Amino acid sequence: MAKKDTYEMTLAFAGICQAAHLAQQLARHGRCPEAAYHCSLRSLTHPLNGTGGALAFFGGDEAALRFGVETVIAVLNTPAQKGALADITRYSLGMIGLERKVTKNTQAMSDLEQRLRQLDRQLQHFGIDSSTLASSTASIYTDIVSPLGPRIQITGEQAILQNSLVQSRVRAVLLTGVRSAMLWQQCGGGRLQLLFSRGKMVEMAKLILSGLPHVDA
Repeated sequence: MAKKDTYEMTLAFAGICQAAHLAQQLARHGRCPEAAYHCSLRSLTHPLNGTGGALAFFGGDEAALRFGVETVIAVLNTPAQKGALADITRYSLGMIGLERKVTKNTQAMSDLEQRLRQLDRQLQHFGIDSSTLASSTASIYTDIVSPLGPRIQITGEQAILQNSLVQSRVRAVLLTGVRSAMLWQQCGGGRLQLLFSRGKMVEMAKLILSGLPHVDA
């Protein structure tokens, strides 16, 4: 596999992993890293076949995908997974599975594209953190993606998951993961790559991280 192909595929998979990790954080803590959340939501309005490749899909900034790239390494580099990491892997595979359902359904794809255009217009009037935008994004997932099943069972704190805003944000990030899975397929990704190219993707993820500005804890 060419280095450029591995780079594109790793970024796309980072989008999926980022969405899964955001969902896990929201379900367990009611909050998540803001920069990663903003990056994932904004990717919904970028065309899948636009210029600039996978990086442009995520706003043209590798640093905005740091959370996802770090998660790629954790997911692909840990053979025996338990707890939070196992949940993130399950969510990621669930979104990849849902992407196949949506892509094969012509009506669902048409409806999704139309609703995302409406979402783009809403972004002109509402902030990226607004409950209105989260609700609108969540409704796209609920109306179009989720009915195609199988549904992704999110585990977390019951009291937190009963919060309507948290529910909306979880569904919103799941939608971003499904769309990142569309990009992943477009870049040549698939289950075979997860089996046979995971080492190359981990190496690429580490290379991407090494080039990002250092963040003090």
